[in-house]
Amino acid sequence: MLYRPSLPARINRLDELINNLWWSWHPQARDLFRALDYPLWRLSGHNPVKQLRDINAEKLKAAASDPSFLTLYDSVMAAFDSNMSTRDTWFENNHPGLLSAPVGYFSMEFAIHNSLPIYAGGLGILAGDICKEASDLGLPLVGVGFMYPQGYFIQRISPEGWQEEIYKHLDFSEAPINPVPSSEGRKPFVTIQLNDRSVHIGAWKVRVGRVDIYLLDTNFEENTAQDRQLSARLYIADRELRIQQEIVLGIGGVRVLRALGINPVIWHANEGHTAFMMLERVREEVEKGATFDEAVEKVRATTVFTTHTPVPAGHDTFSMELAERYFHRYWGQLGIGRDEFLELGQETNNSGDAFNMTVLALALAEHCNAVSKLHGEVTRKMWHVLWPESREEEVPISYITNGVHVPTWIAPEMGRIYEKYLGQDWVKRHDDPELWDRVMDIPDKEIWDVRQLLKRKRKAAILDRAQKSWADGNVTAPQVLTMGALLDPDVLTIGFVRRFAEYKRPALIFRDLERLKRIVNDRWQPVQIIFAGKSHPADFPSKYLLHQVYTLAADRALQGRIAFVEDYDMHMARYLVHGVDIWLNNPRRLREASGTSGMKAALNGIPHLSVLDGWWYEGYNGSNGWSIGDGPRTYDPEEEDRADAEALYRLLEDRVVPLYYDRDRDGIPHNWIHVVKETIRSVVPQFCARRMLKEYTDRIYTKAAQASNKTG
Repeated sequence: MLYRPSLPARINRLDELINNLWWSWHPQARDLFRALDYPLWRLSGHNPVKQLRDINAEKLKAAASDPSFLTLYDSVMAAFDSNMSTRDTWFENNHPGLLSAPVGYFSMEFAIHNSLPIYAGGLGILAGDICKEASDLGLPLVGVGFMYPQGYFIQRISPEGWQEEIYKHLDFSEAPINPVPSSEGRKPFVTIQLNDRSVHIGAWKVRVGRVDIYLLDTNFEENTAQDRQLSARLYIADRELRIQQEIVLGIGGVRVLRALGINPVIWHANEGHTAFMMLERVREEVEKGATFDEAVEKVRATTVFTTHTPVPAGHDTFSMELAERYFHRYWGQLGIGRDEFLELGQETNNSGDAFNMTVLALALAEHCNAVSKLHGEVTRKMWHVLWPESREEEVPISYITNGVHVPTWIAPEMGRIYEKYLGQDWVKRHDDPELWDRVMDIPDKEIWDVRQLLKRKRKAAILDRAQKSWADGNVTAPQVLTMGALLDPDVLTIGFVRRFAEYKRPALIFRDLERLKRIVNDRWQPVQIIFAGKSHPADFPSKYLLHQVYTLAADRALQGRIAFVEDYDMHMARYLVHGVDIWLNNPRRLREASGTSGMKAALNGIPHLSVLDGWWYEGYNGSNGWSIGDGPRTYDPEEEDRADAEALYRLLEDRVVPLYYDRDRDGIPHNWIHVVKETIRSVVPQFCARRMLKEYTDRIYTKAAQASNKTG
């Protein structure tokens, strides 16, 4: 641990505050760190752990005697104490006594804040938002995931436009994490078997308000060099290393919770990566004396499984040879033989050499759900093969549409408008649709002024990142321009910001390049487009698409109106979901399970321009954005691309661009602001994490908890 100035007694609880990510979604807490040392707050990337590590001792001494700072400090700590201890929560008021122990929430990744970069994308963002909302609602929940000291990767784009992956080891001295058990120092405390060897597992603890997340770690001297690297990096492509990771997460995760004395009432698996958690609990029941069938029945009743993948090829599978290699010592502990074990992961008796983690999860979880209405239909059709005697609509997979954690993703400036016109308690009531009807009464000028301010902040953030990359010698001068140096905050700005993958069709808008040039280079009504996102290191087709987009961004004929912002992360995400005018999404139909980035943009007054897929299929009402093409159905890919590109160009030319530039004498686009208001009014209460987690509790957790009470 590096040297850090000691905290004066008067403000010594700052140490407690920085080690609970509660501060990351409470504006007053962030204001406290800004007031402490604003330049260092910016240099730290809004990371108070790093800020306090690097701060000058004299700054701390001055803050401890500054009446203004102390007033803010006392107010923040009082709010923190109240939030952490109150029993006046939604959960206690609506479900008193339901849970005698927490929900155990297993996920391959958790995205809480950019100070803890152990996430790749949407799955982790959702898991992080669920943990924050559970804290806000008072829902007892404990998270289990991986501590990835190398994280995902830092993205660099070469001068030729190719993605390069840089892995940087996390500096534990500047992250809001602590080893478990903290009283005895960092050490492993559970063991699992991987084939013929023992692997020792420890954990790190992350505090997220009232929720604790335990991140598993294998980097201990008791393990081999190979096994020490098992938890190093997220989403390893090698299938054998992947099954090892998932065994560590599932089986090791259960054992870690047991060792800590945490015995969840409900076990929630976020995607199939975590399904071995269910097997381990079956093994525990068999060890207590139950038969395999009895154990499965008990485990199923208290297990929730959420699937996010709308295509068969996207589900995690392993060869039967790998499954047999790593479980040949395990299935006997379940009270079954080889064939019975392998059948747990097979779609049908003749489904070939594939052990499917989603099939395993569906077999061992009674409460299964997709993540949007349309995804529910797609998922029931996909897995109808597992219930051949049932009609497709009777397949026992429901849906709960995803939502976003509003306090995390709201721009402070928009939050102040909502507080002014919706009431000071708007955050507590933000899932109430009637509350948002008041948005229509907000003066157009106030919304327009804030939207313009956020666009300028976005420009400043992009320029700051480009300047830093230039100063560090990571980019060439032409690349600085490609990264957005020429963007104009007064120009209609489209954001295409998401993971780069073929099915998301990032290059669709370039299909007719000459037509696009006319749109973006229009003298009176210009348009600019910001791209950002990472390709999976092993996904070479998507890397080629990224290269194609980046190369076009550097084309002089597009006059600097196309930008690619490299190394998209949670820090930059906030500026982009706050500071563009339109959120573009054009996946192939029936390939987007839900998506959440457009929800974050809508929260901040950014209309959606999207194919009717994922959440937009149920969110679009005809007045709160635009639909590209027609509804969900199967197309020939070439025909789908042609038709959707044409529909996108027409929407921009005939409706979107003219609406944005239709201004009154004061420069206010009232008709555009009407769409903005309708976007906010219709999307926020329906697609927030609060509504989502209340649905999980009312519809699923309640049933699982009641089953747990019956079985004991």
